[in-house]
Amino acid sequence: MPKLYEYLGILIFFYSNEHEPIHVHGKHAGRESRAEIIVEDGEVVRVEIGEIPGKRPLEGQKLRDFESFVEARADEIVGRWINFFVHNVRTKPEIITRRIK
Repeated sequence: MPKLYEYLGILIFFYSNEHEPIHVHGKHAGRESRAEIIVEDGEVVRVEIGEIPGKRPLEGQKLRDFESFVEARADEIVGRWINFFVHNVRTKPEIITRRIK
């Protein structure tokens, strides 16, 4: 499970056996949601937050934090996805303790 970030206590990661579309998981306090990054013509056009069957989703402020973080870092996340799944480059996690704006 490649950990990408820890943002305000939310673990943001890929599973090592992921599939397209490009997406990340956000996990906190036993809850988990998924953020799909929609790319068209090489550009990020939107982020769609979804639930994972069988898991309790993030909620409240943690869900909003997860969504805003993925939206702010979408291009970087896409780059990390390509590096990991296409180029087999391992990633180092980044710990972020301040709210992004």
